Amino acid sequence: MFSKSKLNQPGGDADKPTAPGSAPASSTPPPKPASLELGAGQSAMKPKVAPSTLSTDLVIKGDIKTSGDIQIEGEVEGNIQAHLLTVGETAVVRGEVIADDIVVNGRVIGRVRGLKVRLTSTARVEGDIIHKTIAIESGAHFEGAVQRQDDPLGGNSKPMPQQKPSETAKTN
Repeated sequence: MFSKSKLNQPGGDADKPTAPGSAPASSTPPPKPASLELGAGQSAMKPKVAPSTLSTDLVIKGDIKTSGDIQIEGEVEGNIQAHLLTVGETAVVRGEVIADDIVVNGRVIGRVRGLKVRLTSTARVEGDIIHKTIAIESGAHFEGAVQRQDDPLGGNSKPMPQQKPSETAKTN
């Protein structure tokens, strides 16, 4: 009455030719084209682009703004705004850096503002860090203040209040 299907076994029904125009009897649906699996709205999205790289021999004096990813290996004297910013081990950035994701392997002299900020063990940061999440690896050098904000990329760019050590020790 019931028999085991021989579709996936050698010599089974899968080896038999089917008539043109007829679909093979299979319990699994045919694979969808990749464009259909991603959804109709996906075709309007931009393809993933490699990050722009500023090499070690490059010195830039001026601001940099991009909606993409950027990797700095050289020297920048100016502000940088990007989606993902990677400061390489040989890089020196003098200015404010603003990005959704920031990975510092080199040196930054200035304010760092990002949703996710990561200082690796080779990082050297001299300035304040405003973040939503932060990770500081052992060995990283950091000199400044750290402040968590839900929206560190917002227009709130007022200077952070600095307290003298003598002010924190006083109690009335």
